[in-house]
Amino acid sequence: MRTLSLAVLLVAPALAGCTTNDPTFGGAVRSNYAQQVINPDPRYEGTLVEGGEGTRSAAAVERYRTDKVKEPKSIRTTSGSGGSGGGSGGR
Repeated sequence: MRTLSLAVLLVAPALAGCTTNDPTFGGAVRSNYAQQVINPDPRYEGTLVEGGEGTRSAAAVERYRTDKVKEPKSIRTTSGSGGSGGGSGGR
């Protein structure tokens, strides 16, 4: 029992040396977190929302309802050249 008490007394100061005393510990994480948080209740008084007063949006809805939506141009994403690429030979 005496040996155990002596061991605890010798090890306790060594464990206390492992604690951090830096008051700014974790400051980088807190800073990054604060930069990424979005304001859940923003106030944009006096600024117009994208689309102005809604005339363009109303016109778009009307075109959609009357089926007069312009079809977008199709874009080819593959080239006309055939052929196989590379390979290791597999032998």
